[in-house]
Amino acid sequence: MEFSISKETFTKALQKIQGIVEKRNTMPILSNALIEASNGLLHITATDLEVGMKSSYPVTIAKEGKITVAAKKIYEIIKELSDEEITFSTKENDWIEIHCGKAHFNIVGLSPDEFPYFPKVNDNIFVNLSNNFLSEMIEKTSYAICTDESKFNLNGIFIKAASEEGRNVIRMVATDGHRLSVTNKEFEGAISNELSKGVIFPKKGIYELKKIAEEESGDIMMGFMDNSAVIKKDNTVIVMRLIDGEFPDYTKVIPANNDKKVTVSREALLHSLRRMAILSSEKFKGIKLDVRSGSIEISSSNPELGDAREEQEVLYDGTPLSVRFNARYLIDVLTVLRDDQVELDLRDELSPIIMKPIAKDDFMSVIMPMRL
Repeated sequence: MEFSISKETFTKALQKIQGIVEKRNTMPILSNALIEASNGLLHITATDLEVGMKSSYPVTIAKEGKITVAAKKIYEIIKELSDEEITFSTKENDWIEIHCGKAHFNIVGLSPDEFPYFPKVNDNIFVNLSNNFLSEMIEKTSYAICTDESKFNLNGIFIKAASEEGRNVIRMVATDGHRLSVTNKEFEGAISNELSKGVIFPKKGIYELKKIAEEESGDIMMGFMDNSAVIKKDNTVIVMRLIDGEFPDYTKVIPANNDKKVTVSREALLHSLRRMAILSSEKFKGIKLDVRSGSIEISSSNPELGDAREEQEVLYDGTPLSVRFNARYLIDVLTVLRDDQVELDLRDELSPIIMKPIAKDDFMSVIMPMRL
């Protein structure tokens, strides 16, 4: 195999797969990328058997062929080469030769025969979604994904579509047992069987999807085949194995009787919480909210460091109430919202809080309280 490619294109192609490549060397081939030159295109593939990515780029091919090479090492090499055309060729016994300007590398590859199969994708299975639409929905839910590997059915985002009042709505949900985030948006297009039942996208696949959604403008195509989700954008295809498990009925944890509604400036509350959280620690991570008519006092107390309090003006005229929450959970929600005003729905010191933007029903976060 032999081909020529610009440094910029090669660097971009190799950078894209770095998040996929298996860091833990369970199988040496999984830390490699498959590089294949055929029909005027360079195909670069990486997989960890759960999430796979394949991207294609036009190149000048002198001789077709394929090889696998250590993905991290080849990226480091290409990134440091001069801004000249790169010549990449294979020799006997799976060795690889790279020329660029006066630089010359000989590196060891592995036979492409060992590389896992990447499925062929049928173009008829897709629904089109805007990249901004997906990026925003993932941002508003991914912070609540569970990191406890034993709770495998919570290690991702639950995605479901339904027809509500004559419009198609797609909903994303994530929870780690202490907090829940739900966001939904209207979309055009058919609802597939998989989306109507609901599917769980794995955490790693979600982050790769978010990355390509944030790259450049353009629609993202989403489809399903063989218990996997297929994502396609421009020259890149991602195939991720769906989490095989039942997502809990999240509607049961959304409190129905939170009648104490507090309206507050998102920006002011966020900065106040960040200041109060400075004194919190792993052992003393709670902050206290004292809600009174017209104001909310946020305070934190840590016997090892000291205490702090701050007052913010709010719209509220109900009975006084004191509640305690993990500061990090509240900050995470306020960070992903873009609205000027947020609503805090409370009931008593033992009930979860609902946080959502004012006069919108496209996002909601539920956070469990800490005991006072």
